[in-house]
Amino acid sequence: MTFLPIVSRELRLASRRRATYWLRSGAALATMLLGTWLFLLFQGQSPKELAVALFCVLTGGGVLFALLSGPRSTADCISEEKREGTLGLLFLTDLKGYDVVLGKLVAGSLNSFYTVVAILPTIAIPLLLGGGITLSEIGRMSLVTINALFFSLTMGVWASAMSRSAQKAAALSLLLILLTTAVLPACGALIAAAHSAPRVSAPFLVSSVGFTYYLSFDAPYKSAKLWFWWSLGIVHGLSWLGLILASVITPVSWQDRPLGDNSLMWRQRWKAWSFGNQLQRLAFRRRLLDINPVLWLAARGRTKAVGLWLFLGVIGCVWAWGWWKFRREWLNEGIYLSTAALLNLALRYWLAGEATRALADQRKTGALELLLSTPMRVEEILHGQWLALRRQFFGPVVTVLIVETLFMLGCAREAVPDEDRSFWISLWIAIMVMLVADLVALYAIGLWQGLTARNPLRALGGTLARVLVLPWIAYGAVLLLVVLAQFGSTGNHPSPGWQFFLGLWFGLGIGADLLFGISSWQRLLTEFRRAAQEQYGVRSDFWRRWFFSLKPHVSGVAAENWEIGH
Repeated sequence: MTFLPIVSRELRLASRRRATYWLRSGAALATMLLGTWLFLLFQGQSPKELAVALFCVLTGGGVLFALLSGPRSTADCISEEKREGTLGLLFLTDLKGYDVVLGKLVAGSLNSFYTVVAILPTIAIPLLLGGGITLSEIGRMSLVTINALFFSLTMGVWASAMSRSAQKAAALSLLLILLTTAVLPACGALIAAAHSAPRVSAPFLVSSVGFTYYLSFDAPYKSAKLWFWWSLGIVHGLSWLGLILASVITPVSWQDRPLGDNSLMWRQRWKAWSFGNQLQRLAFRRRLLDINPVLWLAARGRTKAVGLWLFLGVIGCVWAWGWWKFRREWLNEGIYLSTAALLNLALRYWLAGEATRALADQRKTGALELLLSTPMRVEEILHGQWLALRRQFFGPVVTVLIVETLFMLGCAREAVPDEDRSFWISLWIAIMVMLVADLVALYAIGLWQGLTARNPLRALGGTLARVLVLPWIAYGAVLLLVVLAQFGSTGNHPSPGWQFFLGLWFGLGIGADLLFGISSWQRLLTEFRRAAQEQYGVRSDFWRRWFFSLKPHVSGVAAENWEIGH
């Protein structure tokens, strides 16, 4: 028998995929474009300062990408097999747990590994500027980045072995990464502040990739060389621990075992708390069925809204602690913007996850096929999904908008010149309008992606990328053009004011919402039944997957001819 047969198979399959080759070139090209953009943006700085800035941005972006690779690439590698019912078939053969786990790890992580390997040579470019960067720093940063990638991927595999749902596996892997990287250092900082200690205790930091990244620079490395290697080794050890646990859990995690009396009791209690008792369920069912049957199907569980309110409550508690601890110093523009960014990002991510899961779960369980066999129109199905999401998110969104209005008033009150006051009012209005527009667009895009994507994580990633990532890429490209125009002009032209940059950010964001939101909504109305009947659509190229909905509106035989011709 071949040693690690699944790994061998996945490597052979990857060697035949075009994405395996294009992704490496694309990652290196994107990194070089980012470096060029930063080089032109900080043209007035000294070579040493420019080299340090480039090095920090490139390495920080590489480590951040590595940490996010696990929830994105490997968090659904084993849980998907559980949902499909094929994991048990693998263990009917001579395969061991580590065969499956390592095979899934390679299958899910190969593109991420190639991306990191393509990025690493580009971090040596600041070395050519002279001063500030050494070869030893580049070597240590390369070790930290690869170690962070291995840690994130193994946490994803471990979470996938523990879960059956793709969203729960991704959330669990992200929680594990945040626990070691951010939560433990934050707890150490709170304890140090409570005891007026000069620095955070090292045991709270050694498991953090951020701590290893900080010690990679020459100055802190010289003063804490031993702690750098301890931190690097502990993170690496946690990675192997996650891989070993996944190998032990996977062979038994797919089996359905009878529940004991205590498990049955707690499951019944959880069901009663989530859906209510029999009389409550009956009354709730009658009330929602009169409005829309899909609304009842999607909004039966009461725990969906509870999680979002708990998150807002935790943020509120942190805010109350900060105000009690720092009083007046806590009320500043930086805290306002950071809190708003966290709240808005959480709402966007949460709604995108619910929207992509809605139709995907119904298609998987067969409920969507039953709905389409009834006299219900597609518009009624989509309206029921909208009502369910509105029931879950209306209260939290209104609460966040009220909080951000208070932040706007606080910033406007502290601004002395009228120009500053106009800037803060315009910024906060743009933030709040953008939040509402993004949520509406995420609803339409998320439903279509959930209906057509291969798995929920791909649907979620594609939805968020269209609304949150592409506008920022376009924003950076326009800024680069502005810098190039000023750099190449001979006259003394004034720089654009804040109105230009704020308007550009707002216009690109709203434009992306309109472009992808309206096109996704049109496809839902015209191609819903065809997409719901297909298990998976034919895999098209990159540009057609992202901008396919911009095709001319045709129907019948003409639509089929258009598909064949393209």
